[in-house]
Amino acid sequence: MKSEKKIVTYTNTNSYETLNSLTNKTKNIWIVFHGIGFLSRYFLQFFKGLNPGENYIIAPQAPSKYYLNEEYKYVGASWLTKEDTQVELANVLRYVDAVLVTENLPEDKNIIVFGFSQGVSIATRWVATRKLLFHKLILYAGGLPSELTKEHFEFIDYNKSVVKIIYGDSDEFLTDERLKLQKIKSDELFQENAEILSFKGRHEIKPEILKNFE
Repeated sequence: MKSEKKIVTYTNTNSYETLNSLTNKTKNIWIVFHGIGFLSRYFLQFFKGLNPGENYIIAPQAPSKYYLNEEYKYVGASWLTKEDTQVELANVLRYVDAVLVTENLPEDKNIIVFGFSQGVSIATRWVATRKLLFHKLILYAGGLPSELTKEHFEFIDYNKSVVKIIYGDSDEFLTDERLKLQKIKSDELFQENAEILSFKGRHEIKPEILKNFE
């Protein structure tokens, strides 16, 4: 008998984590997308070195959770896989939209969108499809989605918004060829306005680097 794939739509529930408090003294609101294998509450540990009075951090949670090893003790999560990518992406972006509606963010703060590793693909797609006005877009150790084009980012005013692309010079997932292709893709998407920075290190977040973007 032949199997048949069918689609169903339903209401889902997901959590997210925040760090610090949103007050009149808050200067920056960070929306941070973790990499594969993280949970949002642990990902926030990297941002604890930021000035707590001036930085409010929102960490959405990737929906697909799984055990990280055969001990079935530690849990991580993934944003997307190659299976049903477009459907899952649409679900993820609607979830992120809902997080922002819930937070009801004021308009007088700097919006910093940060993606690490797999989170780069979500950060860029969310900014591109929602035409999100941001102060800084920080893409850290991740690849730019192939389907995005320069038209997706034509809304950016580079006099008001900055794009930073960061990678470790010993990143085990980054070859010279891939770095070259990512540079070409970056120049295309951001009209050569993205600043590319490297640091001495592997595929890792260095909290001291984050402090440069407060």
